[in-house]
Amino acid sequence: MTSLPNRPHTALVIVDVQNDVMAESHDPAPIVANIQTLVSAARDSGTAVIWVQHSDPELPKGSPGWEYVPELPRRDSEALVHKTYGDAFEDTDLEAVLARNNIGHLVVAGAETDACIRSTIHGAFTRGYDVTLVSDAHTASGKSQWGAPAVPDVVAHTNLYWQFQRAPGRTAAVIATSEVQFAD
Repeated sequence: MTSLPNRPHTALVIVDVQNDVMAESHDPAPIVANIQTLVSAARDSGTAVIWVQHSDPELPKGSPGWEYVPELPRRDSEALVHKTYGDAFEDTDLEAVLARNNIGHLVVAGAETDACIRSTIHGAFTRGYDVTLVSDAHTASGKSQWGAPAVPDVVAHTNLYWQFQRAPGRTAAVIATSEVQFAD
């Protein structure tokens, strides 16, 4: 259970599933399909869906590449958090959105596994949230030219270590899309 008092609710947090990000990502089609499944399940259960959208000089706010992929339309009633750092909590209103909705558990999916996903799940965990990473709903672009492993290995490693993350008063988990059950 979260170490944050009076935060019994869960949110699906979708990180950076934007046109240019996904265009460079490894095998994006099944990731987007799994996120569609998660969004549908969250909406059907009344679970909050929170969209996180990155911008920087290479991904300018308002550009076509900055937009979310068309397969994942956001509803006006769903929160949108704009970020400029890897961790979706840094210099954003994400914490305020979560606090306002009494959310203490985050189910996380999106991109990039080795950057914004990693930063956000660690950022959430250190801030007291329970964090579930959806094992088959995150991806990254290849960075082998800089010495990184292949993307499937990055995803597998992230899934492996996150399931063993521990801290007082909170939990970390890794589960597949088919195992996610939203219920507040």
